[in-house]
Amino acid sequence: MPKAKLRAATVGGSADDIEATFYEAMQTGDLEKLMGCWADEDDIVCVHPGGPRLVGNAAIRAAFEVLFENGTVNAKPEQVCKVESLTSAMHNVVERIAVLTNEGAQHALVLATNVYQRTPQGWRLVAHHASPGAADHQAEALDEPQVLH
Repeated sequence: MPKAKLRAATVGGSADDIEATFYEAMQTGDLEKLMGCWADEDDIVCVHPGGPRLVGNAAIRAAFEVLFENGTVNAKPEQVCKVESLTSAMHNVVERIAVLTNEGAQHALVLATNVYQRTPQGWRLVAHHASPGAADHQAEALDEPQVLH
């Protein structure tokens, strides 16, 4: 399927739709669906927790390919804070990540900012910046998941 048709088929009509598709793609390890969320711009940016700044589709794709080789990412966005306009949207989220350890399933929290832009192809992700959540915030956030709008 041509790139433009794939993108149109895999993403919805709002920044919220793109965000839902992005996290679904991480949870299922669907690289094509995940890349369909990103804008076709040279200056798109992704920063994984503790990682380098990745600029452009090729660098972002390569990083997610490596990530998915090790399995899917069970990340669920919570506590969403939004700033939206007609042409751009910024969502700051707390990602609850399920991690299997020797003691069983545990959860880690990651703080992420997702920036979306309205493009000729519809809303697309132009930046994803994630960093580890602070230890003192972990217990509080794990107690009461919420979504703020």
